[in-house]
Amino acid sequence: MVVSFVTVIMLGTGGWELGRYIDSIKSGVDAVRADTVFAEADPLLQRIRQEAQERYQKPVNAKVDPVWKAIPGYSGLEVDIDASYSRTSSSPKGSPLQLVYREVQPEINLEDLGPYPVYRGNPNKPMAAIMINVAWGNEYLPDILNTLDEEKVKATFFLDGTWLSKNEELAKDIMNHGHEMSNHAYSHPDMSRISRAAQKQQITRTEELLRSKLSVKNRWFAPPSGAFNQTTIEVAAAEGLKTVLWTVDTVDWKKPAPEWMISKISRETGPGSLILMHPTASSRDALKGMIAAVREKGLALGTVTETLSPARFPEVEAGS
Repeated sequence: MVVSFVTVIMLGTGGWELGRYIDSIKSGVDAVRADTVFAEADPLLQRIRQEAQERYQKPVNAKVDPVWKAIPGYSGLEVDIDASYSRTSSSPKGSPLQLVYREVQPEINLEDLGPYPVYRGNPNKPMAAIMINVAWGNEYLPDILNTLDEEKVKATFFLDGTWLSKNEELAKDIMNHGHEMSNHAYSHPDMSRISRAAQKQQITRTEELLRSKLSVKNRWFAPPSGAFNQTTIEVAAAEGLKTVLWTVDTVDWKKPAPEWMISKISRETGPGSLILMHPTASSRDALKGMIAAVREKGLALGTVTETLSPARFPEVEAGS
């Protein structure tokens, strides 16, 4: 039977005839060898396989960095050979290759690393996130929300529990604008200076408010003022939360000029950056310029969850 295959190919049998020959034996014991011969004889399939080798991008595993601590992974990219072949063969003759891609998931993800803080996303992902810690500043929130709407940006708001208990309707309004809602402790303490039991209470009280008032299933905890210790990380992890900090701080609480903040964002923001701000007059006035500065660097803005996800950006088209 192998001699028959070789003979067919050496005689220069056309693609249609070879296909018919292969179909005639598909139900027999030589089906696998028939597929192999067809693949070797089909120039389109060979081209797609070559492109697949050249375009393959290996996934990046999450890791613990000595400086940045937990860094999430980033999915790889590969050509879906079968889907690409099907799409290209059904295209008009002479069309370029119609390649279909799919993601290759990392073997190690953020959740696999254990209790470490997160300061940034993967540097291979062209995305950054705006984190807005809210314990005060209600008067500036409407303008900030309007700017985010105008720029089509979704941010992550970390809510102080005491604030949330007094401002449920405003919190719902923020959420209704499509923003992500997360945990910023209950009463803005220095988490590193209180007991384990007190730390747990700070986190769980706000987590309960997020669930009961906003129906939020949360993943993140941002310690007030960035103050934490290993106990904080472990207590948050026991509640199913990763402790997240920031890559770039606007220091807007010092009331800097908007131009200064925009310049800082332009200098310091890169792929995977988490940008910290609060509802202040400085951030309100600088926000549009900050967003423009991030985009000028070729970065998209997403939520903390989107930025720390291993999913590729732009989103990979799924093969049919």
